[in-house]
Amino acid sequence: MAHESEPGFLVLHALRLKGFAEAPALAGAIGLPVEEIEGHLADLAGRELALRRDGRVSGWQLTPAGKVADAAAVAEEIERSAGRTTVDGAYRRFLDLNGDILRVCTAWQMRDQGGRQVVNDHGDAAYDLEVVDRLAAIHGRARPVTDDLGACLARFGRYGDRLEAALERVQAGEGEWFTKPVLDSYHTVWFELHEDLLSTLSLERSTEAQVG
Repeated sequence: MAHESEPGFLVLHALRLKGFAEAPALAGAIGLPVEEIEGHLADLAGRELALRRDGRVSGWQLTPAGKVADAAAVAEEIERSAGRTTVDGAYRRFLDLNGDILRVCTAWQMRDQGGRQVVNDHGDAAYDLEVVDRLAAIHGRARPVTDDLGACLARFGRYGDRLEAALERVQAGEGEWFTKPVLDSYHTVWFELHEDLLSTLSLERSTEAQVG
């Protein structure tokens, strides 16, 4: 059975992955009610593991102590779950897909015109449809990876559904759900999954070329 994370840890870790967020954004990522998340955020603030910043852009972020606490909790969880081998294998499969995802995201934002790259103005419906079809094909290869991760550590299970939801919105004509950073777009969720895998395995991006 998949290892279930404690709700307080889910909030701590989601805030680590997002960097700066309000409770509703965390709720979308981890599937807990906003009211419950707000209670955990208040607890983290009381323990000086998180702080809230108010202003033109308001939200929560971890303190340095909070980042240390998250790293320790992640390391403890992966050992307690005995899931390191499974997560490592899924991470390597993720890396096999990562270049394809980055290329298709670039193709959505830019396109070749007369031998030079220009911003895609999305005026060519046939071109955009081909790029969306490419994303859907890659997603079909990615879903088994997220499913296997979720069967090991339950907190990874939401990534597949979040990616699917973003893809469906893109296919419905809401192109901003492809790469827009402020949304739970396909690229946003993929980036979070990447960060989560690195965090779970205690890896740095600079070491990825050596993996495999």
